[in-house]
Amino acid sequence: MEANRQKYAADITSIKEAHERIKPYIHKTPVLTSETLNSISGKSLFFKCECFQKGGAFKFRGACNAVLSLDAEQAAKGVVTHSSGNHAAALSLAANIQGIPAFIVVPKGAPKCKVDNVIRYGGEVIWSESTMSSREEVASKVLQETGSVLIHPYNDGRIISGQGTIALELLEQVQDIDAIIVPISGGGLISGVAIAAKSIKPSIKIIAAEPKGADDAAQSKVAGKIITLPVTNTIADGLRASLGDLTWPVVRDLVDDVVIVEDGEIVEAMRMCYEIMKVSVEPSGAIGLAAVLSNSFRSNPCWKDCKNIGIVLSGGNVDLGCLWDSLRGSQSN
Repeated sequence: MEANRQKYAADITSIKEAHERIKPYIHKTPVLTSETLNSISGKSLFFKCECFQKGGAFKFRGACNAVLSLDAEQAAKGVVTHSSGNHAAALSLAANIQGIPAFIVVPKGAPKCKVDNVIRYGGEVIWSESTMSSREEVASKVLQETGSVLIHPYNDGRIISGQGTIALELLEQVQDIDAIIVPISGGGLISGVAIAAKSIKPSIKIIAAEPKGADDAAQSKVAGKIITLPVTNTIADGLRASLGDLTWPVVRDLVDDVVIVEDGEIVEAMRMCYEIMKVSVEPSGAIGLAAVLSNSFRSNPCWKDCKNIGIVLSGGNVDLGCLWDSLRGSQSN
């Protein structure tokens, strides 16, 4: 890994620097355990509760690091991003704390609770069509008009470094973790976690959890190159992005496996988080628990010696209307 590290957009040094930079602003989120879930899974599970982070998701770490990394001239013109959810709210909050503008391009159809968060935190919502090309086109126009700085949701070294601070905290809170299960979408979260965790504990396994209806990371690992899907279909609205050119090399080199789960398993994991741990977790956040309980994980001999497993509950911004519909749907099937 030493030889490879220079290839990545972040390293253990940039992640530790990010932690010092953002520490006054973020929550050091708790790690919860559940004897019931340990019994069901046959493992000791340690849930890193980023659903309790400011803004309701891990995204505030990366957004805060990116905003605090700007010089005074850049910051004065504000920041812009395109996001359907938690990054949009996180960047709005980080910009608000620094007293700078945040221009947020939001695709039509984004979860209402996440759009409401953007507005609550002072971000200026600019609507685009739901396609990635429309999002990028509108964001580019805003950049030209405002001179603001683009903060990509995941394909940015500052973002990756900020998200990696989760692993610094988790491995300090629970030293003897054998594996960490992390949701994967654009790859910013898992890239930061993988770089930090494997730098601290080279033997640790990093496992990605991905929905069946958006399994581009699994396909990319098999193909040895970035695969993008023409369409995604999953309840996990935060896990529909494709890997970027900065996150893919980390996923390629440092992620040990990708566990694919069905939407029904995700909904069941959300239910368990709520009923057993009394924690409200959005679909993207519950997928790690769904993965550890899945048949593909349980039956894989590679993981039989992984006794102590960290699971990143990445966010808690649930659109309750959609949640009730999903629960009703899963009960009627």
